[in-house]
Amino acid sequence: MFFDIGPLELIALVILAILVFGPEKLPKVIQDTARFIRKVREFSDSARDDIRRELGPEFKDFDFEDLNPKNFARKHLLENEDLGLKEIRNGFDLRQELAEVTDAVNGREIAPGGSVASGTGTAAPSPGGSGVDLHKPGQAPGTDPPPYDADAT
Repeated sequence: MFFDIGPLELIALVILAILVFGPEKLPKVIQDTARFIRKVREFSDSARDDIRRELGPEFKDFDFEDLNPKNFARKHLLENEDLGLKEIRNGFDLRQELAEVTDAVNGREIAPGGSVASGTGTAAPSPGGSGVDLHKPGQAPGTDPPPYDADAT
């Protein structure tokens, strides 16, 4: 409904108000509350008009909600086409870059047409069949690496 109050909560508030103030005083309390809200609204409107008048004619269309940081950022940064932020944001397509890195790690090359070809570059197939050479540069590809010795480290 309004102020994030549901219908059941509103009914509970009405019943609570009847119990606290009683049915005789409740109409007077409602009138006083409505009068107070009306005066606060009039005061804020007059203060807003005074500020606009003091700022001058160049701020005639000034909206106070623009001072909210969320609205300010949305209006001046995200909707401003002069900055080109939409193009910059769209330029960060990480999916293509991640696909290229994945293909490079797996030893595949991307053909000019966009299809993935089996890698024939520097990566020599290892005995495990992963397609990546895990041997040291001075070691022959057909030999097994020395066993790992946990006590030596």
